[in-house]
Amino acid sequence: MALITGASANDTSTIDSSTGSSLWRDRILPGIAAVVLGAGLIYAAGFASAVELHNAAHDGRHSAGFPCH
Repeated sequence: MALITGASANDTSTIDSSTGSSLWRDRILPGIAAVVLGAGLIYAAGFASAVELHNAAHDGRHSAGFPCH
């Protein structure tokens, strides 16, 4: 036998009200941020020259510890 104080066993109003904000914070907002970041990177890469893109990738490989020559 369980003791329930302050709420009935079928009261889910507190769960339902926090689920929407949790979904927004945990799923929707990071998804929107990823799309905006990805679109920004593609947009910026579209205006960069091939040499700049090569140098950025080259520096990224070195900073990650991968030798490339």
